Amino acid sequence: MCLKANNSIFSRMINTTLCYIEQDGKYLLLHRIKKKNDINKDKWIGIGGKFEEWESPEDCIHREALEETGLTLIRPKYRGIVTFISDGMDQTEFMHLFTATEFTGSIKDCDEGVLEWVDKQKVKELPHWDGDLIFLALLERGEPFFSLKLTYKGSTLTEALLNETPVTLQDFL
Repeated sequence: MCLKANNSIFSRMINTTLCYIEQDGKYLLLHRIKKKNDINKDKWIGIGGKFEEWESPEDCIHREALEETGLTLIRPKYRGIVTFISDGMDQTEFMHLFTATEFTGSIKDCDEGVLEWVDKQKVKELPHWDGDLIFLALLERGEPFFSLKLTYKGSTLTEALLNETPVTLQDFL
């Protein structure tokens, strides 16, 4: 079956990157407080953003990291893909998940929020999407490349599938 991009499911899909930059037991997080109509408003998340035309996941995370943080990532590690579905969005989002421990440059102000180094143990105390705790636990475990599907109604996680197997948030706390 051949689908046309202008009237198919492809017009309802978006590719993004998300990276957790690590240093000294901390993640560099973005507290999303500056953008209007932001589905991530007031949440603490990694850095990243939408693909531009012709970009690979690696191209996108390098560009987004530099734009949002002023940092140039060195060999970010591609860790998994998170399918994010929310009744608050009209698109399915495919988040290409990365970690990075090496970088150059200096942190700059971000126009989407405030950047802050946060101790990994304190991340769960901050406002976030519940599913973030699942993939952060997978990252900490050193899980090989994974596929995680997260479905939300509002901000409530209603389904989580890890490599097609149902999981619960409590499995990762």
